[in-house]
Amino acid sequence: MPAPKNNFKAALKSGPTQIGLWIGLGDPSVAELAAGTGFDWLVIDGEHGPNGLREVLAQLRAVGSSAHPAVRTRDDNRAEIKQMLDIGAQTLLVPMIESGEQAREAVRSMLYPPHGVRGVGAALACASAYSKIADHLHTANDEVCLLLQVESMAGIAALDDILAVDGVDGVFVGPADLAADMGYLGKPGASEVQAVVRDALARIQAGGKAAGILTSDRALAHGYAADGVQFLAVGSDVGVLRSGLISLREAF
Repeated sequence: MPAPKNNFKAALKSGPTQIGLWIGLGDPSVAELAAGTGFDWLVIDGEHGPNGLREVLAQLRAVGSSAHPAVRTRDDNRAEIKQMLDIGAQTLLVPMIESGEQAREAVRSMLYPPHGVRGVGAALACASAYSKIADHLHTANDEVCLLLQVESMAGIAALDDILAVDGVDGVFVGPADLAADMGYLGKPGASEVQAVVRDALARIQAGGKAAGILTSDRALAHGYAADGVQFLAVGSDVGVLRSGLISLREAF
């Protein structure tokens, strides 16, 4: 039995724009609810959300196959990447990538030898269904999906080097951190920031990688979709809940 097919990874290569939602509340019930609303993919946020290993595991189980769960790690720490893969995540979003070398090391962390250095221990974990997936070690490399975040001017400067790395499936442009690094803290929609963002997204696509971004601005989101970005997150559980509650209260 091979590793489960990563349909999200396949869709990045040939499917329509994958529409996603950020999950930051760290609650399995919220993740389960969101997974049933029709989004193609969900980001379980381990960088800014209150999510440790067991919290991520609980949310992966809650989401199941209702939507594709991508896990954002805290950083490119090899041990954490290994653990997130072992608990069953097949798609990881790794933040703050600023060089081709950093990208290469992230790829190595994702893959079993001889192509990488991922530790062999998934027989004890969800990734192999606790050894039920007999061919896990020989098929897992094909089904993991690595998305790297470029969200600083250093990352933008190194974008061509990052795009040249085999094993990187997609590059996600982080507009909030990029805006801050450019001197536009809290203003990712500023025209100066958007010029850099759109140029980066076009370069990513031209480089043969999937391009992705997050925005809660619907006009920007529709524009990115029209540009053909392969994975697009259009909001967050926190934002949707807050705006919905405010709207309900204001109605009375």
